[in-house]
Parts: sequence; structure tokens; C-alpha cells
Amino acid sequence: MAKGKSILEILGTSFKLGLTSFGGPVAHLGYFKNEYIDKKKWLDEKTYADIIALCQFLPGPASSQVGIAIGMLRGGLLGGIVSWFGFTIPSILVLILFAMAFQSFALGDANWITSLKIVAVAVVAHAVLGLGKKLTPDRPRIAIAIVAMMIVLLFPSALVQISVIVGAAILGYFMFSKQAETKIQSFSVSISKAQGIIALSILVILLIGLPILSKIVSNSYVDIFDTFFRVGSIVFGGGHVVLPLLEQEVVPNGLLTSDEFLAGYGMAQAVPGPLFTFSSYIGTMINGVAGGVIATVAMFLPSFLLVIGALPFLNELRQKKSFQGILTGVNASVVGILLAAFYNPVFTSVIDTGAQFSLAVILFILLQFWKTPAWLIVIIGVVLGEVMAYFFY
Repeated sequence: MAKGKSILEILGTSFKLGLTSFGGPVAHLGYFKNEYIDKKKWLDEKTYADIIALCQFLPGPASSQVGIAIGMLRGGLLGGIVSWFGFTIPSILVLILFAMAFQSFALGDANWITSLKIVAVAVVAHAVLGLGKKLTPDRPRIAIAIVAMMIVLLFPSALVQISVIVGAAILGYFMFSKQAETKIQSFSVSISKAQGIIALSILVILLIGLPILSKIVSNSYVDIFDTFFRVGSIVFGGGHVVLPLLEQEVVPNGLLTSDEFLAGYGMAQAVPGPLFTFSSYIGTMINGVAGGVIATVAMFLPSFLLVIGALPFLNELRQKKSFQGILTGVNASVVGILLAAFYNPVFTSVIDTGAQFSLAVILFILLQFWKTPAWLIVIIGVVLGEVMAYFFY
């Protein structure tokens, strides 16, 4: 396939996902699996699982990083940029427009929002089941997944989640290195190791240099870039973890009121795509559309630099038995972490009635056994949700 056609295909596919991927980062991985693995067959499940495991180690929005990585594998650096742009631009536009015309929208209790959340329940359940079959096929890996799920549920925090992944990596090294595959399907990436090292160097230079530049130069745009780049570089645990950090950066400093912050957070919950696009709303509220664009770029730039820095080395590392063992343990723990996330917050924050549970089961069956595409599940879920809300909610 010609490079231009490949880039356009990446843009079209990621844009479709950006319009339909409601439900947060765990649901995004489910939508990605349905589109990139099951339908497009751009990569196999093992490679997909290894990319997820790699991104779990990196700070930043894991689902966005997975999408960026898949785009880079498909179309190089430009493919990664296009993949991110297509996936995030719908949410960015909605949140910038919402900030420009700020007012109190009572969207949280709307039937269609509830229906979209129920769709996410079905999508996440389907993803967890599919990845579980592939990544936990035996008792030791099932045990790692169950223990990981229990620990994350009993002690919910980003630090605990990272500790679980590190612990699973150590277990994997000792338990599975000898069982490692001798032939791993490799993937091609048009990013060199030198470029990877340069990307990581840029990350370090910006982390050190931006705070200094912000103090020397009195410029609101530099301050915005510094704030959001720093937060995007240090956040482990996904979008929800970034919220308290952003709140501490903008509310106590008088850049936003608490009500303005919470209104934007509510709107961010109602749009597809990554929750990190909340930065688009905050930046626009602080300094107009230009502020929103700068905040968004600064928030996601660390993710690009980290993925570019890590991806060229992943192929070589996957050939090493010790690293295969580590990834085997990490992948099993990821299944447990996803299962924990499926229960809380995905299931517990959505399913309150028998009617809602029934709708989730119907959508799951359509996904699992009727092989209904995810975008159609979104439409069916909203329509059935409205009908059921009229009679049962």
C-alpha cells in the first residue's frame, strides 16, 4: 500500500474511533482491539498486548499512547501523529467550543450519556474476555491476573497499580523466562534507535528547561506549556489521575474557579476520546483558543516523546527470553487491572437497575457472538437506551 493511502487510512480509522470511543481508557483499548486487531488486522494480539504492557510502564494516557504506537507501526512518525490527531480532535473541538461558550449544562443525568456508559460496559467486558483468553491461558497467569485484580480493587491508587505491574514483571522473569517463545513475530517501525534516544533527550531537556524559561520570560503561553507538559510527563494511572494534579495547578492559583473546573470535567466525561483532552478546555478558559491548543499539545507531547523513545527498542527486547518472561507476567497483570477497572468504575458507576444490566448484556452478546461492529453498538445502545428509559428508568 502506498504511504499516502496508508496515512489516509490511519486518519480515517482513528477519526472514526475518536467519534465513537466513549467510556474512558479501558473502553478505548476494547474499541482499538475491535478495529485494529479483529477487523483491520494491522497487528496480532500478542504484539498488541506487548504494546499495552509497554505503555502501562510509561507516564501519560496509556490508551492514547497505544493508539500512537499502532499509528507509528503502520505509518511511521507521521502515522503516529495522524493516529493521535484523528482520535483526539473530536473531543478537543467539543471542549474548546464548550469553554468558549461556557455555561452550566446538566448533561450528567441525560439518558444518552447513561446509554453511552452502558455501551462502555459491554465493550470493556468484551475486551477483557478477549485479552483474557489470549494472555491468561494457564493457571499461573490466571492466578497473577486474579491477585492483581484483588490488590487494585482493595487498594486503589496509581502507585499501587504501578507496584502491581512491577511485581508481575519480577514474577514473570522468574516464572516464564524459560518458557519463552523462540520465534516471535517481529514488526517493522521506521523510527531508529538514534531517533528514540533523541526523543528521550528532548523530554529531559524540556522538563528541566521549561520551568527555568517560565521564570525568566513572563509569558502566559510559556507558563501554560510548562504546566501541562510537566503534568503530562509525570502522571501514571490514566486520565482520572491527572484531574487532581490539574486542579492543584489552576484552581488555587485563581486561573479557574472550582465551578468552572468541575463543569469542564463533566463535559470531558461526556465526549469520546482521551480524558487528557480536558486540557483543551482548561487552556481555552485560561487564554482563549490559542491557550487551548498550546495546553493540548503540551499535555500530549510527552506521550509522543516516550513512545518514540521506547518503540525502536521493543522489537529487539521482545526477542530476549528474559524480557519475554517479564512481558508475560505484566500482560497477565494487565488483564487483572482491566478486570478491576471493569468492575470499578466502569460497572459500579453505570449499572443501577435491571434494565441497564439487561441492555449491557444485549450489547455484549451482539459484540461477542453476532460480531457487531463497535460503532454500530454505540448507535444501537443509544437507541435502545432511549426506548428502555421511556419504559423502565
